[in-house]
Amino acid sequence: MQKILVIGALGQIGSELTAAFNARYGKENIVVADIHEDTNHLFPDNVFEKIDVTDSSAIEQAIERHRIDTIVNLAAILSASGEKNPDLAWNININGLLNVIRLGVKHRLDRVMVPSSIAVFGPQSVLYDTPQETVLTPNTMYGVTKVVGELLGDYYFKKTGIDFRGIRYPGIISNKTMPGGGTTDYAVEIFYEAVKNRHYTCFLSSESCLPMMYMPDCIRATIALLEADRRLLRHCGNYNVGAMSFTPEILANVIKKYIPDFTIDYKPDFRREIARYWPASVDDSAARSDWGWQPEWTLEIMVADMLQAVQKKCR
Repeated sequence: MQKILVIGALGQIGSELTAAFNARYGKENIVVADIHEDTNHLFPDNVFEKIDVTDSSAIEQAIERHRIDTIVNLAAILSASGEKNPDLAWNININGLLNVIRLGVKHRLDRVMVPSSIAVFGPQSVLYDTPQETVLTPNTMYGVTKVVGELLGDYYFKKTGIDFRGIRYPGIISNKTMPGGGTTDYAVEIFYEAVKNRHYTCFLSSESCLPMMYMPDCIRATIALLEADRRLLRHCGNYNVGAMSFTPEILANVIKKYIPDFTIDYKPDFRREIARYWPASVDDSAARSDWGWQPEWTLEIMVADMLQAVQKKCR
């Protein structure tokens, strides 16, 4: 990898992954792309391209102009937003993905990375320690697009040899950029409400257990897979990765250790039904054996770090 194009670089994961790329590979080797302008000047020293992932010609021009050899595509419509606009979710998540793959093949890029999600699982999947290989019957358009995306990545890898890679991200918790439209967003919102108002009304039920990951581990996992030796990888775009699992009630109880007067109540909405059929935990033994995945952040340490960071932001 010598020149990386990050599409969706201003989002929750993209903003922190791009910063990590800058530190690791050099700003001059990272091209930042997003459908929105970088109005907050997150990356003033990077080359910026305004790109809609559904615009194949715009992506190709960026590849040629900057001699890109690697694309990390983070542009996506997430689970809750996808249920409100399934056609848009399909267009961004599938047609955008196909643009990236086809251009990767055409320009013989070194590799293409497009994340998947635990949303690929559904009612027929095993709830605890969900295995790498299992029945995939998602209950959201987002999940449908991620299953199709995994299959497309595997298909083009076998047919063309393109080095396609992806992780099934769990819920991602971060304190720098807010998430947008996901079923696990509560696990970020709760910290801001705890600090500002000492109360949070959760849109999931108290017992909704889901796999989660703190952003530093998410970045580590992404970079580790991106840099892994292709010969050691038994899978393309569908590696399970785990870190921690908890319910809203468990998370709230840990927060109360630091903010004793914090309270929570529950008013589940349509996202409860989405979460109901997602895994409570995943079996990530393939990632651990193939490319050495090992999480570093526990729930207790994550909560302390999140609260400290959010308190600074809210002063």
